[in-house]
Amino acid sequence: MSRRWVQQLADGEALDEVFLVTDKQLRTNRQNNPYLQLELRDRTGGINARMWNANEHQFRSFEEGDLVRVKGKVQLYQGSLQVIFTHFDSVPAASVNLNDFLPRTNQDINKLLERLRGFLLKLDNPHLRALAECFLMDEAFVDGFSKAPAGVRNHHAYMGGLLEHVVTMLDAADRILPLYPELNRDLLMMGIFLHDVGKVRELSFDRVFGYTDEGQLIGHQVIGVQMLDQKAAQVPDLTGEPFPLELLLRLKHMILSHHGTYEFGTVRLPMTPEAIALHHLDNFDAKVHSYTRDIRDDQNGTSAWTPYNPKTDRRLFKGLHEGSGVVTDGE
Repeated sequence: MSRRWVQQLADGEALDEVFLVTDKQLRTNRQNNPYLQLELRDRTGGINARMWNANEHQFRSFEEGDLVRVKGKVQLYQGSLQVIFTHFDSVPAASVNLNDFLPRTNQDINKLLERLRGFLLKLDNPHLRALAECFLMDEAFVDGFSKAPAGVRNHHAYMGGLLEHVVTMLDAADRILPLYPELNRDLLMMGIFLHDVGKVRELSFDRVFGYTDEGQLIGHQVIGVQMLDQKAAQVPDLTGEPFPLELLLRLKHMILSHHGTYEFGTVRLPMTPEAIALHHLDNFDAKVHSYTRDIRDDQNGTSAWTPYNPKTDRRLFKGLHEGSGVVTDGE
């Protein structure tokens, strides 16, 4: 029998299926009775799940990143679907196909890598082109860059998401750069490639997306500068010349300023035209991707609006129901 994917679940249906646990908590309700709160995932998305009248032993019987078979019912609650389950069992990882549980890009990784190489290896500046070669010749780096998500929960939070995000930004820059001849094309294209390169080491993405110790303590912006320094030191082996100091400083600044504002964790405010362009391209791709994903993944078909998202402080309009002529909010 074929499995029921998260995106296929509907209000009121009985459920008996295997999922990956990506978050677990033992909470208490208003009567001080404990219950399990889980986030269950497969490759199509995630769903919250609750088990009433749980106990400490049940909570400790599995870990985040484990696979469990849950039996329960899907229900609509405050505009979102959730699972109320009454029974669960641990499932050995060897008995399932892990590709069914890890979200991943819908695009072809090899084609994305080909487009990435096409942009970087055609740069006119010999130092930047050699720098790109130093990264692309590193097989371990390319493997991690191809697999890493761009985030844990926000934009492009799936395997291959970082590569997809970067290639999309390179495509966008390639189209708009003719409109802004004052911008240094090669510098912006290399800055786009490098801006999130530290996420290869900041994030862990075996089963559950999370942060490495290095990522928690230092962050991808500083890690990215370290990685840039390491590769820039290898460039003279290809060019026979030292990597230009000002060019290196401009690239470091782009990595450290791409979050744009201190409110969003930038180390420095953007202070060059290329750094400003990078920030806005990054923010544009991340925001549009996140909002369209929220609309696409919303499983509540009875409302023209997504549930309220406290992170963005808004609901998103999905559109009028076909044939209704009126907006319903499902509440």
